[in-house]
Amino acid sequence: MKAWILKNQAPIENLPLELKEVPQPEPGARDLRIRNIACGVCRTDIHVAEGDLPLKKSPLILGHEIVGVVDKIGEQVTNFNIGDRVGITWLNSTCGKCKFCLSDRENLCPNAHFTGWDADGGYAEFSVVSADFAFHLGKTQSFVEMAPLMCPGIAGYRAFRLTGLQSGDKLGLYGFGPTANYVLQVAKHKNIDVYVITRSEKNRMTAKQTGADWVGGYDDKIPEMLDGGIIFPPVGNLVSHALSQLDGGGRLVLGPVTMTPIEIKDYNLIWQERSVISLAHITRKDCVEFLQLANEINLKAPIEVFPFENLPEALIRVKHGKVNGNAVIQIAKDETT
Repeated sequence: MKAWILKNQAPIENLPLELKEVPQPEPGARDLRIRNIACGVCRTDIHVAEGDLPLKKSPLILGHEIVGVVDKIGEQVTNFNIGDRVGITWLNSTCGKCKFCLSDRENLCPNAHFTGWDADGGYAEFSVVSADFAFHLGKTQSFVEMAPLMCPGIAGYRAFRLTGLQSGDKLGLYGFGPTANYVLQVAKHKNIDVYVITRSEKNRMTAKQTGADWVGGYDDKIPEMLDGGIIFPPVGNLVSHALSQLDGGGRLVLGPVTMTPIEIKDYNLIWQERSVISLAHITRKDCVEFLQLANEINLKAPIEVFPFENLPEALIRVKHGKVNGNAVIQIAKDETT
């Protein structure tokens, strides 16, 4: 099969990925083999390729927003059939035995493995994954539309869940990229008012068109206090700003993996049981709930599709913020529609 291989980490502009012919993977007894139709491009792929994250195996196939069709199943697999539409996410496996796995917090498992980092990912014609960590996909959206659901979509849904908001509450979204777009649609479906705070005039227009109840900049006064908030940019000084806009009992979720230094000088910003929590990975429960919801409401966000052979161009454009929405690699023709 054809696959993009990373052997040595280097700046994306130096083209560290090579398109090569490699052996087709074979599924184990509890595995699925997926004929990949599409795979989304994530900034985490760039961090691995460039060395911001350590290389855990070499050679490595990147990519963890994988959607396709079950091509072959192991003899012990009972929850999938050949031809099923299936998705693979960042979470590739967990130990199943630690205190986190045994308390519905497998995203914190210290022995978790991740697709496109510990295990080969989706920038290839075929992928193999445990049937326990694969997900049935609905038929509302096309494969290229579903690929970004597997990372920004699910991560956004978990961030939304962590706010604990209910119908009638008010949610603030700080920054408005593809992940926030998914969160906005989910929140509106659940009858939650959404306030979008972003510097970008273009993103403000997109947020308003997508259904935001109020949009503005960081210097604008919001009309009402919020019940929860999610920060997407990795900018630590936004934490105090967002806390100042939360009502008592409000929870602020930090979406980035890393942030610049956070400083909360005024205790009043966290008094009255306001809290701050970070987002760390996803669980299979998040995946199942979100994918069912996404199919029910036909959840979509802007995408830009690139041919499989143009993956290096897509990675460069993602790095420099020159993609309209989510970048998706079309690996094979969708023959199921």
